[in-house]
Amino acid sequence: MTANKKTKTALDVQETLKNIEEQFKMFQILNENGEVVNDAAMPDLSDEEFQELMRRMVYTRVLDQRSISLNRQGRLGFYAPTAGQEASQLASHFALEKEDFILPGYRDVPQIIWHGLPLYQAFLFSRGHYVGNQAPEGVHVLSPQIIIGAQIIQATGIALGMKKRGKKAVAVTYTGDGGSSQGDFYEGINFAGAFKAPAIFIVQNNQFAISTPRELQTAASTIAQKAVAAGIPGVLVDGMDPLAVYTAVRDARQRAVNGEGPTLIETMCYRYGPHTMAGDDPTRYRTADTDSEWEKKDPLVRFRRFLESKNLWSKEKEEEVIEQAKEEIKQAIKKADETPQQKVTDLISNMFEELPFNLKEQYEIYKEKESK
Repeated sequence: MTANKKTKTALDVQETLKNIEEQFKMFQILNENGEVVNDAAMPDLSDEEFQELMRRMVYTRVLDQRSISLNRQGRLGFYAPTAGQEASQLASHFALEKEDFILPGYRDVPQIIWHGLPLYQAFLFSRGHYVGNQAPEGVHVLSPQIIIGAQIIQATGIALGMKKRGKKAVAVTYTGDGGSSQGDFYEGINFAGAFKAPAIFIVQNNQFAISTPRELQTAASTIAQKAVAAGIPGVLVDGMDPLAVYTAVRDARQRAVNGEGPTLIETMCYRYGPHTMAGDDPTRYRTADTDSEWEKKDPLVRFRRFLESKNLWSKEKEEEVIEQAKEEIKQAIKKADETPQQKVTDLISNMFEELPFNLKEQYEIYKEKESK
């Protein structure tokens, strides 16, 4: 047989792949104008709940703006901007319960704040202070994970522990599209699927893993379809639509606590700012036209229009939230400033219950230095 001779194939593998990909349609309830386009899927939320979700989104946008400013002043350390992802982050959290466990990535500080982590501790986390990692009793969160995708396997472990203890709760973890390219991602969803662990894996596809566009990370047309290989449900949702995100996560949680196992949810969204404040320049890999197109999908604008059409929101309400956010942020950063500075001896003593001989020697050296 010559190398150029065409052979007939028994299987149409491309047709099989196409059939799979066509199953993953974008789930949406509100369009860009805040109009309901999927009335059958509208969540049964009260007027007060609609307003509370909007309040949290506005508050978090202010928090993001202020955190960027504080970072530039040198008053915060590591910071990953969140503007544009409020629907993905906060509407997903709005579908959770207090007993659920959140394992965030480094951009997912808003979710753990709304889950109960005091704001001043979130600021201390940014500064690398150990107090920022000490969640209060009953606040079921881990510190934001810096290692890309590592939280996915951890979420599977926590979810399996919940199942074995008979808890009606879920473990929810977040990563970006870049995190779905990590080995931990596949190992985590595969293990969770095999053991029907009550976990929700949320991949916030903001189009770029730092500067690498999603299409260069995978040949798959969606990240959601990767759930097929793990034998678990996968959902593609408009991540700029808070009602669609809420509904997708609410349903995934219900399936999980009913013993039906995990769900992979891909939220299509966009970060308006840089990847982090550590020198990233998005103008080097994103065009003004792309930014402009996604600005039209702003989750705050979309939800505001929806609420205004129901007479549930006003400029005055929004100004109240903005002023409240500014004041609470001011008080939180003040409390963070008043927290005793971290010492080298703190780092050493916090690492081990009983120090090894080499650290005992270093501990005494630094203890003497710090006493002067």
